[in-house]
Amino acid sequence: MSDPTQFPGFETRSVHAGQRFDPTTGAVIPPVHFSTTYAQDGIGGLREGYEYGRSGNPTRTALETQLAALEGGAHGLSYASGLAAEDALLRAVLEPGDEVLLGNDVYGGTYRLIARVLGPWGVGVRVVDMRDLDAVEAALHARPARIVWVETPSNPLLHITDIAGLARLGHAAGALVVVDNTFATPALQQPLALGADVVVHSTTKYLGGHSDVVGGALVLNDDALFEQAKFLQFAAGAVSGPMDAWLTTRGIKTLALRMQRHSENAQAVAEFLDRHPKIARVHYPGLAGHPGHALAAQQMRSFGGIVSAELEDAASARRFAESTRLFQLAESLGGVESLMNYPDEMTHASVRGTELAVPEELVRLSVGIESVDDLITDLDRALAGL
Repeated sequence: MSDPTQFPGFETRSVHAGQRFDPTTGAVIPPVHFSTTYAQDGIGGLREGYEYGRSGNPTRTALETQLAALEGGAHGLSYASGLAAEDALLRAVLEPGDEVLLGNDVYGGTYRLIARVLGPWGVGVRVVDMRDLDAVEAALHARPARIVWVETPSNPLLHITDIAGLARLGHAAGALVVVDNTFATPALQQPLALGADVVVHSTTKYLGGHSDVVGGALVLNDDALFEQAKFLQFAAGAVSGPMDAWLTTRGIKTLALRMQRHSENAQAVAEFLDRHPKIARVHYPGLAGHPGHALAAQQMRSFGGIVSAELEDAASARRFAESTRLFQLAESLGGVESLMNYPDEMTHASVRGTELAVPEELVRLSVGIESVDDLITDLDRALAGL
């Protein structure tokens, strides 16, 4: 097969990038390489560069090739979790005294990593509404930031940020622009093409797609930064194991199809909730009334599978979250099954009392690929009981 990265179709690259058939047997699915060490042809005579499982593994290499092809980047790196990927990037870039300019609506674990783990080592963090480019420009003018970090769509309020505009401001201020693309996935949005420097993923979510593997990834073009992040992958050791890499690769092959169904179902769920009298507000960029709708339509292929909704008060939100049946009450997102989450006490408990605190009356729905009629029936029944 010719190089699959040369094919323009995203679906083609999802299936074939890094997935050359086994040359010995002709197996169309490459084998999973579990070996922790590799025989050498004399001292230092490495076969294909492999010597030890932490420094490299063919199954992990295949995934990293696949990840780079999906995001249109030169380099992909796979880690044991999304936070491990973030940690490697942050330590590759930052020194004591540096600051990160962070969006005010990001995953609580990202804020915790920067503020509570790297903070004692001299790394600072400032928070700004990334949707307001004037506020971002003012913050960068007031004090330099080494990294500008944004999620779009954000977690859990589904804020939409102008990636190209943010990249222009960040680069003018000498900052590295990092986009967490977990919610959109490369099937719907490709931040590197819009000017971002690095894309971050929790591959646990949509890329793996089946709630059965934990992982994280970086995709980037800069050769020097890639070498720094790859060194930390090796030196700190937070690598994805071979079975984790294989499961993620398997999930990616159906990513385009799954994201289409997630988006279709989420649109229908959002429209249902938006009409319901017991729902005070719906956050979903596919709704025409969402403040980021036009921008999302411009920089995304569709609007994704996450819907957040606010009820009248925290007590109602908690009862609603605990009353659904198909929507299982659980953390995480992006699997084929639908999940219900109460962010204030679950995924975002670490940012309670900070600038990133989420509304207590908010629930977050990860809309799966089940029958949308069944999903709406489940939500309607739960709301009727409030």
